[in-house]
Amino acid sequence: MKCEGFSMITDLVDYLNNNLLIAHYCGFDITAPLPSYWTFDRFLKNFDHSVLSSIMESQVLLLASQGIVDTSFIGLDSTPVAANTSQNNQKSFLPDKFKPDKQPKADRDCKLGVHTASNKLNEKNYAFYWGYKNHVLVDCISGLPLYELTTTADIHDSSVALDILASTHSFLPVTECTFLADKGYDVKNIYHQVHSFYQGECIIPLNKRNTKNPKLLPQGNPICEAGLAMWKDGTFSDNGRTRQKFCCPLKSSKHADCPCHHKNFYNGKKHRGCTKYMTLPDDLRLSIDRESSYFKRNYSLRTECERYNSRFKSTGQERMWVRNQTSVANLNTFAHISLLAVAVAVITTRSGQSYRKIKTVKRIA
Repeated sequence: MKCEGFSMITDLVDYLNNNLLIAHYCGFDITAPLPSYWTFDRFLKNFDHSVLSSIMESQVLLLASQGIVDTSFIGLDSTPVAANTSQNNQKSFLPDKFKPDKQPKADRDCKLGVHTASNKLNEKNYAFYWGYKNHVLVDCISGLPLYELTTTADIHDSSVALDILASTHSFLPVTECTFLADKGYDVKNIYHQVHSFYQGECIIPLNKRNTKNPKLLPQGNPICEAGLAMWKDGTFSDNGRTRQKFCCPLKSSKHADCPCHHKNFYNGKKHRGCTKYMTLPDDLRLSIDRESSYFKRNYSLRTECERYNSRFKSTGQERMWVRNQTSVANLNTFAHISLLAVAVAVITTRSGQSYRKIKTVKRIA
């Protein structure tokens, strides 16, 4: 089903009934009626997901033993998986279809999520949807998955990053790795965990989180609204971070007047003038030079995550037809197993074909 890119079980049932030789190779008794739609549906809902996880793990270990995959450069990204509900229909113009309290009746497990509808850096174009997320850890050299996890759409990407790294490390060490991710994973805990526990480094763009960009002198002093260089006025600790305080250069002058007549200069207090605060780069998150060629060259490898997600969606996983989280998780893992099976088939048969294309399996067969 996943190798043919079918998104629905009905397509699979029709395909097997019209290709009995394929059904025979898949292990079905073609002298008897083939399984119905409801048989496949019950199978997806009741099958133990840990079995599929162990199969995928064995595939990754086999590819690692052959030198196809490793954990030198690993990237983490998530893919939205829309639930099978009418509220995800783009032709539906109901005003409250994306309200959190309007849980879809068709799928009681899905949650409301949001994903970026544009890949441009500064364009804020978001789309809401009801459904799930599939988080995939990818080897950025081979472009193959190492570990995957399905969650509901309301789970933030950064909240599961450390769990995914720990689960991967349990069967395939990620020591001394270079961890690549987008700005959605720009969280202090990830930097410190990768550095202290895995002895690796993070290549993650800075998420400015709606912070302002003040005008600065080459020495790092900010410039006030009047165009004056502000003076340093001591440092202090705040919530585990060190902050530098800057003050107005005219605050101690008795007769000076603010050139722009700022309201803070006439507050009637002893210490007049404006103040600004800047966080000093004393942690791993702020100590990275994101303008260096080293950072940009390594971060460019993260595009393998996007390429793999495109192959993952081509298996029919962008929109679900099942209506519960267990079935969605099983289908997602089946898709990853199918894509890994391409690489396994290539190294087993030594055919020299590409291990990234589904069509390779058909050529080998």
